[in-house]
Amino acid sequence: MKITAEGQVTIPRELRERAGLEPGCEVDLVLEGATVRIVKAPPERQGKSRGEMLVERLRGAGDFKMTTDEVLALMRGPSADEEERRRE
Repeated sequence: MKITAEGQVTIPRELRERAGLEPGCEVDLVLEGATVRIVKAPPERQGKSRGEMLVERLRGAGDFKMTTDEVLALMRGPSADEEERRRE
């Protein structure tokens, strides 16, 4: 593996995946003697997770006009009392 003139290196995919390093992930370089370690930065320095970005992107995008109670009633169907009244 070579370092480019700009000081960049490419971390192989397998190592990135195993270390949990995704594009945009903040990392720290730690010098230990003559060894340089790449470590994931603490959570407070990380950007938003993919889940957070997805929720942010979707929030307010729906145009669903039913209330939660209406949706639940639709999913559950009529209550037992309503079914009995229909039969009579």
